[in-house]
Amino acid sequence: MYRITQEHLDFLNQLALNNNRTWFNEHKKDFDRIYAEVKVFFTCVYDKIQETDHIEQFHMHRIYRNLQFSKDKTPYKTHFALHLGRQKPLLRGGYYLHIQPNESFVVGGFWHPNSDDLLRVRREIAANSQPLKNILDHELVVNLFGTLEGEALKTAPVGFERNHPEIDLLRKKQYLLRRRFSDDEVLSTHFYDEVILTMHAVRPYFDYMSEVLTTNENGESLYE
Repeated sequence: MYRITQEHLDFLNQLALNNNRTWFNEHKKDFDRIYAEVKVFFTCVYDKIQETDHIEQFHMHRIYRNLQFSKDKTPYKTHFALHLGRQKPLLRGGYYLHIQPNESFVVGGFWHPNSDDLLRVRREIAANSQPLKNILDHELVVNLFGTLEGEALKTAPVGFERNHPEIDLLRKKQYLLRRRFSDDEVLSTHFYDEVILTMHAVRPYFDYMSEVLTTNENGESLYE
């Protein structure tokens, strides 16, 4: 199994300093080799998570940026990234591993829930937030992730009281658990194990959200 090495991070650093096609083409052979090595690492992560979960999507992001609607016209991403999508419709949530000098992290959660899912989650939280809070307050979750992250509305969502005791949860538009890693941690021999530990720690949260999003407000399955 390949590890993430200093050479991998150094390449990303150099790419950030020379984000142009001329430099990239001159170093394309190095990139192809490094990309393949990182993909092996990502595949090992996928294989291990697949042992205890049902992953239907393995997606290693391309290095080439989509410039069509971007003000930033630099042609290349300066990170490597993996997305693992769980098997829908019964299993919800996705894992994301991001490798970038000084900005590496694992995040699990819900980036862009559709309006129906978002309303269902908010109504569940408004009715009884304790099951979710029990998960978020678990010692391992707090130690690894801290608090729930994600973009939020400035005010209460339509249909919810602004003075609701769980207004901070109700205002969220994203529901993310993120663990950040230093470069020393990424380069450690234990990094793979820590990635797996981190993704496993997200599972109770995913299980809760999956149950909410596959049932109605009476707890009846939507898929039977």
